[in-house]
Amino acid sequence: MSESTFYDIKIKDIDGDPMDLRKYKEKKLLIVNVASQCGFTPQYDDLQKLYLTHKDNLVVLGVPCNDFGGQEPGTEAEILNFCTMNFGVTFPITQKVGIKSDRHPLYDWLCLKANNGVSDNEVGWNFHKFLIDERGNLVNSLPSNIAPLDEKIVSWVEN
Repeated sequence: MSESTFYDIKIKDIDGDPMDLRKYKEKKLLIVNVASQCGFTPQYDDLQKLYLTHKDNLVVLGVPCNDFGGQEPGTEAEILNFCTMNFGVTFPITQKVGIKSDRHPLYDWLCLKANNGVSDNEVGWNFHKFLIDERGNLVNSLPSNIAPLDEKIVSWVEN
């Protein structure tokens, strides 16, 4: 394992600046691979609602990826503009990363039990969700068709 904990993973934000995941300690994280041209793209609305409602103890982290159907072809600037103009997104968004090809270390951790200590997970499409607890532990992996305001997510956030 190249990363010792979730918080040690190196990733950049959408502006290209290093993002320190340690700043999210003591908060729950909902990590979602996002895409602008996907049938699930309207989930941005509910991701933003969830974030605004629970931002004292939850961070939604959008992770753009073009590996599923080429549905996130834009540059980081185009992605950020799309998210803010169309959905009013204020939650953090990372640089565009690979999941299926040239997989980013974040997804090595999320998808490999050898790294996360919990389970092997496969991201099947855009808007797959991972739940990380306040201590940086993987709690759950949820497919794209589980909506951001689904009871499985909301009850986890509120408990």
